Amino acid sequence: MILSDTMILDSIKTGDIVIEPFDRNCLGTNSYDVHLGKTLAIYKDHILDARRHNTIEHFNIPQEGFVLHPNTLYLGVTEEYTETHNAVPFLEGKSSVGRLGIDIHATAGKGDVGFCNTWTLEISCTHPVRVYPGMPIGQLIYFQVHGHIERYYNKKQDAKYNVRTDKPVESMMWKNKF
Repeated sequence: MILSDTMILDSIKTGDIVIEPFDRNCLGTNSYDVHLGKTLAIYKDHILDARRHNTIEHFNIPQEGFVLHPNTLYLGVTEEYTETHNAVPFLEGKSSVGRLGIDIHATAGKGDVGFCNTWTLEISCTHPVRVYPGMPIGQLIYFQVHGHIERYYNKKQDAKYNVRTDKPVESMMWKNKF
């Protein structure tokens, strides 16, 4: 079941959902709009290797915007820090963003119960497009969880994305054993 606006508000009041900063005007019927943070990143190497640490270079989006180009993976970040303690958060792009040819995630649209951080966006585009810091970029949808949770994400010792940040975070695939 997807949480409605009133259920999201109730969860915020109880602390089961945290959104910082929170703006009531960003609350939709069954979602919450999130915004593009001021920092983007690109990988330094042209060829990425899943078994090694691929480093990224961060840069700030100027107020006049930054043009994204096709065939480049940009890592972005949400302005909003979120915590979800009783629901599964899903991040989806806004339809207005999709209609500009922007995808905000390649595969990582679902968070885990206990995820506490900003969201790193895996941004790609089909056409050159200018983006701006603070622009609406996506929406969080919350699904109710049924049953007891044994391993909250923020309590897992092997969780790779637990360090609070306001910048995009590169892949930590290299920390897996394979």
